[in-house]
Amino acid sequence: QTAQINLAEVSESLTGKRVMVTGAGGSIGSELCRQISQFKPEQLILYARGENSLYHIEHELAEIHSDLNRTTIIGDIRDRLKVFRIIDRYQPQIIFHAAAHKHVTFMELNPDEAVKNNILGTKNLVDAAVHHRVESFILVSSDKAVNPSSVMGASKRVTEKLIESKAYHNGTKFVAVRFGNVIDSRGSVLPKFKRQIEKGGPVTVTHRDVIRYFMTIPESVQLLLQAGAMGNGGEIFILDMGDPIK
Repeated sequence: QTAQINLAEVSESLTGKRVMVTGAGGSIGSELCRQISQFKPEQLILYARGENSLYHIEHELAEIHSDLNRTTIIGDIRDRLKVFRIIDRYQPQIIFHAAAHKHVTFMELNPDEAVKNNILGTKNLVDAAVHHRVESFILVSSDKAVNPSSVMGASKRVTEKLIESKAYHNGTKFVAVRFGNVIDSRGSVLPKFKRQIEKGGPVTVTHRDVIRYFMTIPESVQLLLQAGAMGNGGEIFILDMGDPIK
C-alpha cells in the first residue's frame, strides 16, 4: 500500500513560496526538488556541496521544469557566514534540511565530522532561519535517533533537541521527520544485500531474526512534504513505514 497525502494541503504550503533544500544533490534532497517543483514554487534554491550530484539534479529540473525559477548553490552548511548570507539574499520562506552525514560506520570512525556537519551545520541553519524569520524549517532526521546507540544516531537526536528547543521561535515553525530504511537511497542496506547476493553471498545481517521497515524514496518525500504542511511547530513526525520485513 502506497503512502497517501493531502495534495491540497501540500500545494497550499508550497505553491508560490520560496523554498530552499539543503543536501539538494542527495537521494532525499534531489527527490524533494523534483516533487517541490511540481507545486510551482516562486523559487527553488538548491544548496549542496557535492558539485556532481548538484549538476545532475540541476540539469534534470532544467529539462522537466524549464520555467522553474531555480537557484543552484555549491556550499557547505558548516560555513556559517555563507549560510547566513545565502538565506539573507534569497529569503526562503521554507527550508527542507536534508544535508547530513548518515553512514553509521563512518561516523563511528569520524565522530568529529558528525558533530561538525550534522550538529553544528544544522545549528547554523537554525540560527539563520530564526534570524531571517523563515516561516517553516523541516529537519530530515532518522529512526536511529531513538535511544541512539551510534554516533550518527546521537548526532541526529541532538539536532532533534535543537529543533524542539526552538519549536515556534521568532515566527519560524520547526518540525522534524524521522526516516527509516529508504529503498535505493545512498547508504541503504538493500543495495548492499543485492551486491552480496550477486556475488553468491554471504548476506551479512546483524541478527537472523532482525526485522526492518522499508519505504521508497518518493513515498518518503511525499510524507516529508505532508509533515511540513501540517506541522504546527515542535513536533517530531515518525513515518508509518507499513509492515516490517524479516
